[in-house]
Amino acid sequence: MVTGDLLIGAVIPVHLDSVYPMVKFQEEPQPDICKMFLIQLYQHIQVLRYAVDEINKSPNLLPNTTLGFYVYDSCAVLKSELQGTLWMLTGLDQEIPNYCCRKSPPLTAIIGHSQSSYSILMAHILGLYKYPQISCTSTSSLLSDRSLFRSFFRTVPSDYFQSRGIAQLVLHFQWTWVGLLASKDDYGNEGVENIKKEIMKEGACVAFTVYLSTNMNYESIPNIVKMINESSSNVVIAFSADIYLIPILDEMVKQNITGKLFIASEAWSVSNVLSLSKYSTVLSGTMGLAIFSSKIPGFQDYLNSVNPTNTPGINWLRRFWEESFQCRFLYQTNFTVTPNNLEKPCTGTEDLKALQNSYNDVSALRSSYSIYTAVYVIAKALDDLTHCQSCSDLTNVEPWQKGKIFAVYTDFPSLRLQLLPYIKSVQLSLKNKRNFYFDKNGNPPAVYDILNWQPNPDGVMEQVKVGSYDTLNISGDVFNIDDSLVWWRTKNQQTGQCIVKAIDDLSYEDPLGIILAVTSLFSFFVSQFPFSSFIHYKSPPLWRANNYSVSCILLVSFIPFLSALTFHWLPPTSSLKKWTTPRVPYTIITIVTLVQLLLLLCWLSISPPFPQYNIESNRFHCSFLARRLPDNFNEAKLITFSMLAFLSVWVYFIPASLSARVSIKFSMENEDQIIDTSHSELRKPVDELANVFKNYISSSS
Repeated sequence: MVTGDLLIGAVIPVHLDSVYPMVKFQEEPQPDICKMFLIQLYQHIQVLRYAVDEINKSPNLLPNTTLGFYVYDSCAVLKSELQGTLWMLTGLDQEIPNYCCRKSPPLTAIIGHSQSSYSILMAHILGLYKYPQISCTSTSSLLSDRSLFRSFFRTVPSDYFQSRGIAQLVLHFQWTWVGLLASKDDYGNEGVENIKKEIMKEGACVAFTVYLSTNMNYESIPNIVKMINESSSNVVIAFSADIYLIPILDEMVKQNITGKLFIASEAWSVSNVLSLSKYSTVLSGTMGLAIFSSKIPGFQDYLNSVNPTNTPGINWLRRFWEESFQCRFLYQTNFTVTPNNLEKPCTGTEDLKALQNSYNDVSALRSSYSIYTAVYVIAKALDDLTHCQSCSDLTNVEPWQKGKIFAVYTDFPSLRLQLLPYIKSVQLSLKNKRNFYFDKNGNPPAVYDILNWQPNPDGVMEQVKVGSYDTLNISGDVFNIDDSLVWWRTKNQQTGQCIVKAIDDLSYEDPLGIILAVTSLFSFFVSQFPFSSFIHYKSPPLWRANNYSVSCILLVSFIPFLSALTFHWLPPTSSLKKWTTPRVPYTIITIVTLVQLLLLLCWLSISPPFPQYNIESNRFHCSFLARRLPDNFNEAKLITFSMLAFLSVWVYFIPASLSARVSIKFSMENEDQIIDTSHSELRKPVDELANVFKNYISSSS
């Protein structure tokens, strides 16, 4: 920690590739071990120091006030990012939720976090306490939801704009048949959906969509690579961090797969890890979008002035020094061997100017410039707060809120609450001549560089700027690219088209169409022949006895046989198609159920149930209403059979009902007359059923 009158917290990864110790559930879990120290990430800490030093020396920004900071190495691990955030909120060496044990100097804001998924979690936590959070790397469009993340801001554009930029890039080169790769997290899911929507809006097609596991599960890698290789699409859009693409690219190199052009999202478009020569056969010619780059005057000299005697964070500095100069400090008890097997000790006087690596490369600062901007945003908001002229109650306002020296901090919570609206409305003029501000969703203006990966003679790939995507371009031309600067691996790399699928309809020339048409016509005429007979011969008693009206209606209902003929041409488009979606059945069931429930409630409110005494004796009545028919009329047999089948179902219901009621009356109506049980064809089955019921009732009594 570097102390000051006010503190800025930063959760920044310096290491990657964490090792997760085995959890035995018999002891407290051991902390994660961060393995890979990245020199370019160490530059992020130095740019934070440089911005704070500039502000502290400035007579125009926060005069007579010093800024301090402390940084937590999250190792790009969710657990560590959470610990670091709570550690800063607590103010101690351990995290204690809901407690702030250090009130001076106060924490003003937190810069972080490394990934969109982590920032979403942290934004929920920091939003509860109204702590301003400014991310320099999280680009998920989900974070633009101000109803959920009211204290979240970022100095990088939202993926909504990146998706539109990539879609413009794809359409510029007329790539209309593309594949999609995405990490299986918030960043990848949202990015792919936005890109798919944008490119399909312009008429392009998606060959495949594959999500890469973020838990380093390598079992599916060969299958994914096989699908990419066998796909007819030669353009692959990869929306993922570089660490999740490494297994895919290793497998492609192993299988010697070439001829695929990758489109990179900003998360890996400037990756030093993927720029190595071993990936050149796969990634040479890659196109991508990257966060707008800029230069910071005097920063390179500042980087080269770092040494073990004047730099905070001694452990990180020693690790950086050993990695850069391939030496070891003698303070280590386990003196290790350098990669080139030379036991060279570090003196601390080595010259950083002689190095040419990603640490002191300031030709195109991207993430570092975002951190630099975030520090200045916080400082500018604090400076605006000191000139507060409209505070509601000046008697309760802290001295620092009246433009005086920041000397007393007795009301720590008021600082973050007062600072938040000033960050929302900040207006900052940067040294690159650009104006910086936040929109209503906490997003900055969207500006991207369009990059092309071009190989060097030694095989290492360089990211060369060939265009830009600038939503603030005063000329109105948002998308600009110089095709002459683009390096292609093959001449026909950018070719590709979306082939329109042939429309296949059912016609009368097709054998299946002929069979279906003949079947429909035959079925229709067969059903209409008796109908014409009913119409022509409607007077004879036999016709009238067969329920003339109902029979005619049933025969007319067979007319829909002809509806199948309409599908032998192109099916007509109709607005009724929206009623065939899967949601419709659920909607209908819900509405009908609610109507039924409403009727039931009305019924219960109007006529609630009430007790009623039944003093009748146990008995069973079975009556039938039917017609008096001749002895030889066949309809009686059918009616009798249907009634008995219906009554047999009730046999299962009556035993349960008798246990609750004393008397049962059962009646079934059919037409308008009582069936004569003396009829020879009806007497026997009715008598048998009646005897069954009588025996059952008597035994129950």
